Amino acid sequence: MRTTELVDGFRHSAPYVNAHRGKTFVVMLGGEALAQNHFRAILNDVALLHSLGIKVVLVYGARPQIDAALAVNGIEPAYHEGVRITDEDSLKVIKQVAGALQFDITARLSMSLSNTPMQGAQINLVSGNFVIAQPLGVDNGIDFCLSGRVRRIDVQGLKRQLDNHCIVLMGPIAASVTGESFNLTAEEIATQVAIKLKADKMIGFSSQNGILDRNGDVIAELMPNDAQNIMSKLAEQGSACVGTMAFLKASIDACRNGVPRCHLVSYLEDGALLQELFSREGIGTQIVTESAERLRCASIADIGGVLNLIRPLEEQGILVRRSREQLEIEIEQFMLIERDGLVIGCAALYPFEEDNAGEFACLVVHPDYRDADRGSLLLKNIINQARNRGYSRLFALTTRSIHWFLEHGFVIEDVEALPQKKKQLYNYQRRSKILALDL
Repeated sequence: MRTTELVDGFRHSAPYVNAHRGKTFVVMLGGEALAQNHFRAILNDVALLHSLGIKVVLVYGARPQIDAALAVNGIEPAYHEGVRITDEDSLKVIKQVAGALQFDITARLSMSLSNTPMQGAQINLVSGNFVIAQPLGVDNGIDFCLSGRVRRIDVQGLKRQLDNHCIVLMGPIAASVTGESFNLTAEEIATQVAIKLKADKMIGFSSQNGILDRNGDVIAELMPNDAQNIMSKLAEQGSACVGTMAFLKASIDACRNGVPRCHLVSYLEDGALLQELFSREGIGTQIVTESAERLRCASIADIGGVLNLIRPLEEQGILVRRSREQLEIEIEQFMLIERDGLVIGCAALYPFEEDNAGEFACLVVHPDYRDADRGSLLLKNIINQARNRGYSRLFALTTRSIHWFLEHGFVIEDVEALPQKKKQLYNYQRRSKILALDL
């Protein structure tokens, strides 16, 4: 059983491995995540992303570590509108904390002991002056001193290192053109790097597996405007930690500036990063510029995806077998549901113009996605197409889904009700039921 699960896991993750290879991910590890025992496993998973051909920029924060170090040194932390005010004494401590974390992360990603996930990894980790900072300045009479923000990012320098198969490691300290050091937030650095690099994903960590709804269930997907509304409510309730709120805001900014997807997963659940990126349903929350799932017309490039979807049902005798050549001829009749580049549902509308009718055929939804009524979505789209073409009726042949069709308004007919061309092709051995819907 365990062997089967291992094999199934590899097979199910293969499309995502192929889809992610060569892409650029900005991974933001907040100080809260680094404070957990699981942070070592997260770094192992980041190393695995790198080994799979993903270009990784790793940005780390240090908020709780900095607060703890300031307390040890007798320095009271000061904030204005949620932003740390960094004086010279505070910056000395912050440099020490950030430097220590950088060395800890570097050491972990340099490990290559046998019988560990890092065996044979041989990762080149690069840090440098890729971010140029500038001071935040004065706001309503409050001087932020040595707290800064991003002024410029050396995009070409970053791309050179990523193209050389290095992981780029960036912390919360950045230099300015005047040679001063400034304390920045990891969220801002990660956001600006993701935007300027045109990264494919930005990934962050929180204590929960993303954003939860009122029932405590994970919200799988949010558009930026929806995320903005949720963030406002969480701020009013005071029900989210600072790190979660900061990353949610960063994700909204990133998506609105061209980063297609931002993922929020738990730093407490072992393997959450891999489950989010390499499984069909994921485990956390995505903030996306457009839905991960879309309904669209099929093209010749979708032949392989449609075949993978329909072959199991053909082998069971539920669908009539179609050759690849036949599917290539008919592919323009198909509508698809696509999720993260994978075909998870399909249906076809075959025309019978002389009878002013259409056939609804080859309805298939992947077994992992049959709980959201995607079949009804495909049927609704096909019905709209048929009506737009002026057809008066839609018919379907089925051996297994009779009640589903009846629930959607179809009625059972006999063979004589079929269009003449379809009647000549009717297979009396299969004894498929004929159902029709007046349009």
